[in-house]
This record gives sequence, C-alpha cells and structure tokens, in this order.
Amino acid sequence: MLSKKFKETLKLADTPQYKIAIQAGVNPTLLSKWVIGAEKSRIGDKRIIKIGKILGLKESEIFEKEKVVLKKKQKKLL
Repeated sequence: MLSKKFKETLKLADTPQYKIAIQAGVNPTLLSKWVIGAEKSRIGDKRIIKIGKILGLKESEIFEKEKVVLKKKQKKLL
C-alpha cells in the first residue's frame, strides 16, 4: 500500500499527476487507481519507486508497512 506521505507529496507536486506518471512510464489511469486503492500496489514495484524518486522521496517513504491483523479466533489460539 502507498504511504500517506507519497499520496500527499503527489497531490502537492507542482507537476500534474498525469505528467509524473508519463515521466515514470506509467499509465496515468493506473497511477490514479493506485492512489485511490482501486488497484493494488505492490511493495517494491519499480514503477512506483521511480515515481517516488521523481517526487524526491526515499524508497522507505513510499510504501506503508503492512500490518498483520489477527482475527479473534486466532488471538484465542495464541
């Protein structure tokens, strides 16, 4: 999942989102889908990392750390 910092930086960028997508070799529609969560983004995706670098972000700032959520039944087993 994309980090809040990535989304905010993209939103506040001086360059329009579609131009950033094209510069990174990504379809602008796909970038929009990643941002709103309609399309899953994969941690380590080189296209997303390239967009992050265009925005001046470090790789560690691009993706949210995944949280593991245990169901109640699983918690009882622990």
